[in-house]
Amino acid sequence: MKRIIATDKAPQAIGPYSQAVEVNGTLYISGQVPLDPATMKVVEGGIQEQTQQVMKNIGAILEAAGYSFGDVVKSTCLLSDMANFKPMNEVYGSYYTQNPPARAAFAVKELPLGVLVEIETIAVKA
Repeated sequence: MKRIIATDKAPQAIGPYSQAVEVNGTLYISGQVPLDPATMKVVEGGIQEQTQQVMKNIGAILEAAGYSFGDVVKSTCLLSDMANFKPMNEVYGSYYTQNPPARAAFAVKELPLGVLVEIETIAVKA
């Protein structure tokens, strides 16, 4: 059975999608961009500040669904420029200090709202 996950501790969807969907013990989190959920504005700063906000948003959705970062099995990181990979990776890695998930990272031509990073996440209940 499909369960829609929504929390006001992460940015509300800015299009026709859910923050996350859980099916059969697997949580699919939509790509998160660095929006402050209180203001729905992009956080100030560069790639590290934006990645920090993205990870906070992911954490809020994981928590709302009853999951944790330890349950994450796959991430897809979209970057505005591969020059941002190393600083993004430093922040991202601080959330996965043991047994990190599988991951892909891509530079794309453009991201929503002109942000520098977007990360989608899949988590599975152990």
